[in-house]
Amino acid sequence: MTRYFATVARGLEALAAQELEELGARNVTPAFAGLSFEGDKQLLYRVNLWSRLVFRVLVPIADVACSDAEALYASIQKIDWREYLQPSHSLAVDCTGSNFSLNHTHFTALQVKNAIVDQQRDQGGLRSNVDTLAPDLRINLHIDKSRGTLSLDSSGESLHRRGYRPAVGAAPLKESLAAALLRMAEYRPDTPFLDPLCGSGTLPLEAALISLDIAPGLFRKRFGFESWEDFDAPLWTTLRREARTRRRPSLTAPIFGSDSDLEVLDLALNNAQRCGVEGLIQLQEKDLFDVEAPTDTGILICNPPYGERLGEVEQLVSFYRKLGDVFKQRFKGWTAYILTGNKDLAKQVGLKAAKRMPVWNGTIACTFLKYELY
Repeated sequence: MTRYFATVARGLEALAAQELEELGARNVTPAFAGLSFEGDKQLLYRVNLWSRLVFRVLVPIADVACSDAEALYASIQKIDWREYLQPSHSLAVDCTGSNFSLNHTHFTALQVKNAIVDQQRDQGGLRSNVDTLAPDLRINLHIDKSRGTLSLDSSGESLHRRGYRPAVGAAPLKESLAAALLRMAEYRPDTPFLDPLCGSGTLPLEAALISLDIAPGLFRKRFGFESWEDFDAPLWTTLRREARTRRRPSLTAPIFGSDSDLEVLDLALNNAQRCGVEGLIQLQEKDLFDVEAPTDTGILICNPPYGERLGEVEQLVSFYRKLGDVFKQRFKGWTAYILTGNKDLAKQVGLKAAKRMPVWNGTIACTFLKYELY
């Protein structure tokens, strides 16, 4: 068994732990903005392919000295990089954390890169080039006081970038956060779903992927581990084939999305087409205050604007009040959820929340509010 580390958004550690265990991970241990877990290579590939909440899956390879630049350089050079990287392959180095001596992530990453390519030159005169966008090997260093954990990034680009959504609106939810909200709302495939402020469609699309049992990683062109020296191509082909065969042909319950902005709704339609669900979910142009409940019961989730300036907040007061009126008058029998980063605006909804769940939308501390509508 190998020990891995999955990075997740702050506050989603417990949800991600449940997901990893469902995927077969063992000895899952939550940490701040991440989780360590154990498994084999098949699990590593499976988590990358199926996780809806994780950002990256790291494979720790060394504990290194980070008291200063010289100690870090010497520790990196002690590793035989021929096991992981050939001069013909490109690399990139990411760094998180800092201490008194190594307090600039770009400088720290440069020390790691220099130590690797200097070793390559000493061994044969050739060295790897740096490619920050799509490297053959992405390396991560996390500094904690005078020590650091050096890992290989098996994911490459962050897993929240599914690959189906090149088109986004002005303030889109990350796909991983949308999936987390659906899990927090206890969404199930047999429950009708509606997002009346769907924007570029992230919430309805993630609901569709869950309902149809579609692996989110199927839309990505590549993962970091596909360029590794020990990449098991037959195993990866088998896992992808299994994922494709698991896809359900139709929804058990309908999924709806609407928005008053036709331009942004066109983005949602394009994204739905890219992930092959355009004929299954229902997206339409409609003002929030014209929306009616499409079924007798269901789950509604929306992410209204928070208002970052005083004038904007004042303008949104009436919007939130009308939102509460729509819930009360038109969605009896439903369970509604609002994600908001403004507690004062949330009070304007005029309904008592059955549950308040803290969640982070990027760097914004938010609350996910649950309303039982009778």
